Amino acid sequence: MEFKRYILLVAAVLALSNVGKAQSEKVEAARVSFITTKVNITPSEGQSFWPVYNEFNDKVKAARKSFKSQYHAQTEFKTDKEAEDFLNAEVKLKQTEADLQKEYIEKFKKVLGPKKTALLRKAEEEFKRKLIETIKGNGNDS
Repeated sequence: MEFKRYILLVAAVLALSNVGKAQSEKVEAARVSFITTKVNITPSEGQSFWPVYNEFNDKVKAARKSFKSQYHAQTEFKTDKEAEDFLNAEVKLKQTEADLQKEYIEKFKKVLGPKKTALLRKAEEEFKRKLIETIKGNGNDS
């Protein structure tokens, strides 16, 4: 299973329950804190940055949700056309994500500057890596 899909699956499972919702909120709060610290986002930068960052994440989530709503239940393809449609939709999703990232990196640079925007990308990846390590660790403790 592709790594990103595994994380999306974990996030989806968490989001389906009240306990999961509280856990998702904790993860989100930890992400904000982690990024703020790693990037050294000042309070004045944060006032401008976080609404734009949240808008970006909302658009990415909406694109993924749209894709999932169409293809989530599909576990096999009966025709070549169904397979082609899925592949084309997946490529379109990846392109949409890349386009959003390109658009919003420019917006982030206007608020944070290039150095902090680059640090933001590094911090996001580091946070994902640490989250996965935590999830794996919790799975091994059972």
